[in-house]
Amino acid sequence: MLLRSFRAVLATLALSLALPACAQSKPAQAPNDADPALWVVKDEDTTVYLFGTIHVLKPGLSWFDEAVKTAFDTSGELVLEMVQPDPAAMQQIVATTGINPTGPTLTEQLPEAKRPAYLKAMTEAGLPPAAFDRMKPWLAAVSLSLMPIQKLGYDASNGPETVLATAAKSANKPVIGLETAEQQIGYFNGLSQPAQMQFLVSTVDELPEAGKTMATMVDNWSHGDPEALAREMNESLKDSPEVAKVLLTDRNARWAKWIAQRMAKPGTVFVAVGAGHLAGPDSVQAQLAKAGVKAQRVAY
Repeated sequence: MLLRSFRAVLATLALSLALPACAQSKPAQAPNDADPALWVVKDEDTTVYLFGTIHVLKPGLSWFDEAVKTAFDTSGELVLEMVQPDPAAMQQIVATTGINPTGPTLTEQLPEAKRPAYLKAMTEAGLPPAAFDRMKPWLAAVSLSLMPIQKLGYDASNGPETVLATAAKSANKPVIGLETAEQQIGYFNGLSQPAQMQFLVSTVDELPEAGKTMATMVDNWSHGDPEALAREMNESLKDSPEVAKVLLTDRNARWAKWIAQRMAKPGTVFVAVGAGHLAGPDSVQAQLAKAGVKAQRVAY
């Protein structure tokens, strides 16, 4: 089975590439209540909240309230997967790592049987067939994964990271990143060529179902069902051990180590990372448990 790349992008990375503007701005909708999962790790003088996010959302979901808002308001700092650089800086990072100026074009590298579907996807995105020809496969895969959901109105500006970062700035809370943009881009860029091509091929295969897949993921997230969300986001990562290790397992272990070390310093911290990292057998909470640190679900 091929890696479900669309889910992998949403599950593992917060990077927001400056993609073509496929989506038109839509008016705000009446809020729909959402109660995404929240955990807490506590000792005598330290509290760390763990909040799972979906990096892009449509407008109209009311999630930044109740226990989530209370936890954020009582926290002295916000910790995200990364602090988003400005668009020009991100574009530069992507251009220096994701472009291959010489050699066979991306279309030529694709298995011949997949070229018609790839070209159809480009046409439906309103792009010329050769638009991605100098991209490395991982960058083309990420770009194609995000385009259909942009068209449906999902946007990083509505995502929890943007909302939380804006609220932190207004409240003069410090914001730090567990990773840098260079590191996040590097996870994809460091994949082997076969893994990158598999990533692209599976993206092309999954594009027709992208809207349905995204709606299911958001529904699971809104209803605070992390295990269902983990199955939707992470299960297929098992089919590519290389990708699962780089994008999920290793990062969960590093973040758990950071949290365990942070417990030695007094204060209250709100940590927000992709929801796929907070569910399943290799979750951040599971990694914390190995170190003797217990994360408890917050009931609300």
